[in-house]
Amino acid sequence: MASIAGEAAKRQGEEAFDRFFLALLRERHGGNRAPLNDNNVLVKVAEDCGLDTNKFKSDLNDGSIVDIIAKDHTEATEVHGAFGTPTFIFENGQSAYLKTFIPPENESVEAFEHFVGLFSDRSYIGEIKRPQPPWPKGAV
Repeated sequence: MASIAGEAAKRQGEEAFDRFFLALLRERHGGNRAPLNDNNVLVKVAEDCGLDTNKFKSDLNDGSIVDIIAKDHTEATEVHGAFGTPTFIFENGQSAYLKTFIPPENESVEAFEHFVGLFSDRSYIGEIKRPQPPWPKGAV
């Protein structure tokens, strides 16, 4: 449902989508753990972002959006090997899945830059994984 909502927001322009997507991420991961399968939550986020909620609601019910999502999913899995989110696809076609907790704010940009540096151009790195346990010992 969140993918459908994203496509509905995108129909109102890239800026509208960007506002909606960031607000939805904050609503989900910023502490509220908002459900992504509740249209009332998705409409509220759209409303808070200044989207045309009547158009948004109508687009939520447009079955052709499912075709767009299916095409994107097929490309993600068959071309880029995605199996979960977030999977980052770099400009050169390399892709990498990242599992992380929220880093301290003063380290977030540097941590992301290290991730990009490690995985965007180094196709010979297949996987890095912390042994379990201790993961996530000390991570939170």
